[in-house]
Amino acid sequence: MRKIRWAILESVLGIEQPCDIPPSKMIVGLGNPGNEHAETRHNVGFWCVERLANESSIDLVRRHKDVVIGDGVIANTQVALVKPRTYMNNSGKAISYLLAKHKASPADLLVVYDDMDLPTGELRLRPRGSAGGHNGMKSIVQAIGTQEFVRLRVGIGRPSAGENQIGYVLGTMSSAEQRSVEEAVERATQAIVCTLAEGIDVAMNRFN
Repeated sequence: MRKIRWAILESVLGIEQPCDIPPSKMIVGLGNPGNEHAETRHNVGFWCVERLANESSIDLVRRHKDVVIGDGVIANTQVALVKPRTYMNNSGKAISYLLAKHKASPADLLVVYDDMDLPTGELRLRPRGSAGGHNGMKSIVQAIGTQEFVRLRVGIGRPSAGENQIGYVLGTMSSAEQRSVEEAVERATQAIVCTLAEGIDVAMNRFN
């Protein structure tokens, strides 16, 4: 009931539900807001955070103009599950707000997102790295000034020859692709839990 009352106040007055315990880890899934983007390849990061929230009974209810946040505990770790409300190309704005709000450092981040450089359904967990060709990650790196944060990439494969890349990432999947990516999202949530519980080295050995 308290969460419902706060959700109403947030929407009417633009205020946020307070969190008594600051998160030790902020898990951010990248994507584009709006129902029209919900089933697209570019929103795989959102799918991971939503699945993790559902499995951990964490409600994504706290809203700011740049992010939606759910606070809770996973693997004995206080976490914030986060979906930016900015569009993908402006993800850095959301992350900058998040770090400032929690007085946190990039080392407290774990960012999960789609990647065309991986075959459909494959995962790649890394403690750091370049943005590659991903515009959301480029925005984040530029905004916070470092590549030193954990990232989990979920493969969506590359478009066929001659197919527009923007149209591909903003497009929906075939049934076969959908099944493969849904399985990858399930494993991605397991990889995140493993990272929190046993550390990134163990998680990389187990899920990469």
